[in-house]
Formats: sequence, structure tokens, C-alpha cells
Amino acid sequence: MSEEIIKATQQSEAVLFDFDGVILDSEWPIFQTWRELFKREGQELELELYVKCIGSDFDTWSPQTYLEELTGRSYDWDAENPKRQVILESDLENSPPMEGVLDLLEALREKKTAVVSSSTHHWVDRWIEKLSLTPYFQTLVCRGDAPRIKPAPDLYLEAARRLDVEPAKCLVIEDSMNGMISAHEAGMKVLIVPNRLTSILDFAAADLQTNSLARCVPSSGG
Repeated sequence: MSEEIIKATQQSEAVLFDFDGVILDSEWPIFQTWRELFKREGQELELELYVKCIGSDFDTWSPQTYLEELTGRSYDWDAENPKRQVILESDLENSPPMEGVLDLLEALREKKTAVVSSSTHHWVDRWIEKLSLTPYFQTLVCRGDAPRIKPAPDLYLEAARRLDVEPAKCLVIEDSMNGMISAHEAGMKVLIVPNRLTSILDFAAADLQTNSLARCVPSSGG
């Protein structure tokens, strides 16, 4: 499978990376902030439910709505969410790129590359700079750059447009079901790299799958 993945990256004209859970190991800490909030309220947050919103937003499935349904209460989310964000930023402060990311980007120096994320530019751009990855990408496509976010295909189609590459010649690296659906709807091949949260999902529809991007890097001998 490693050889097949390496061949797919080499044959693609562009490689498009999701951000959260692919470049930065942020999905698990985000989930932990939600789980602690639920615990504070005497509730459990099941992973099988939470994964529905990974790669998209709360229109897909909302932990906020779910907690209110469980407790019968309304919450001041404008107050709750910033407190979660402070905890998240502290947890992620010294995080490196995920395993294999930097080596793969080095191997793709001659390729067109982009980040395609349902997160905001405020989040993605800041972390790409903090991780010293800015020189590796021709463009960053985020929430607001296209009419709809994942699982709609709009963000991936916008990335292909910016890179001037046909969608069918793009390889997408994703970790979520919403991301895979989005890329397939855009007519792109998908390499799934499940993270600690999304490893419970069935990615049988993925074109390729690996447990680490380190397996996608060609050896120095070719």
C-alpha cells in the first residue's frame, strides 16, 4: 500500500491537505474540551456522535444543541466557547506538525499544494505560520472562500481553481468522513489518514488509506 500511495502522490498534479487532524493534531484536544464541558454538566459525550461534525461545522451535528437537549438548559455559548478556546490553545501551544507531514511536504516541493479546511483563516493561517509551513503551500482555502464548507465540494473546487489544476488530477489528504465526501464530490482521489477520533469510522470508500503520512514519503533512493 505504501508504494501505491507514493505512486498516487507522484502522479497527481496537486496535493491538497486538510488541516485539523492531518497537519495539526488538534481534533483530539478539541474533543477533550467538549467532553470536559459535558462532564461538568453531568453528561457524557459519545465519540460516535461527536465524529459527525469533524471536518464540517455544527450544521452537520452540534454538541451545543446536544448538550442543551440532554440538560434541558440553554447556555451562553458566547461565554462558554472562549473558555474552551483558552484551554485548547494551551494544550496545543508547543505542538509540532503531525507525523510525516514535514517530510512529505519536502518530497512534494515540485508539486502544487494547498491547505483546504472548513476552519477559519484566523485559525489555519496562524498555525501554518507558527508551524513554519507557509513556504510549502501555494494557497490556503478556508471557511468563507467558497459558498459552502465540507461535506459540500466547494472548498476543494476552489483550491483546484486557484492552482489551475483539473479536480481529477488532485489528490486529497483527509482524516474525516465529511472531508472524504467533499473531495469525492469534487471529483478528486482521497487518501485517508484517520486520527485518534476518526479511526472508529468506516473509510471503505476511500481511494487510499494509511495510518501515518510517514508511509507516503519516498525513500532517498527513489
